[in-house]
Amino acid sequence: MRVKRLDHFGVDVADLDRAERFYADVLGMSVEMRLPDQVLLRHEGGACALFLKPGRPYGGLEQVENPLGKSHHAFEVSPEDLRSALALFAERRIPHHAPIDWGDHDCLYFLDPDGNLLELVGYR
Repeated sequence: MRVKRLDHFGVDVADLDRAERFYADVLGMSVEMRLPDQVLLRHEGGACALFLKPGRPYGGLEQVENPLGKSHHAFEVSPEDLRSALALFAERRIPHHAPIDWGDHDCLYFLDPDGNLLELVGYR
């Protein structure tokens, strides 16, 4: 067996409407399907499934304070979009870590409303 590509990834959330707004408004994903306990969102090259988990504990700020080596989902963006994300995150008070320079790319870790650790990657 050989995997071709990642088809989708799943994220547990406590509030589907809030999570859908975040992934659509902040990350530009579009809704493909809504079910009572999940929402499937599309992005260029893949999909994200939001799964309703009422009472799910919030991931906490420690996720983003020291993000390296922690489970997360990473999205490639242009270097310009990565820079503009900083202003957007500050404006919307989205918890995030300062950009990290890896030589050939920069990354920006941030939290969704449920404390799931996410990352933007901008290759130079």
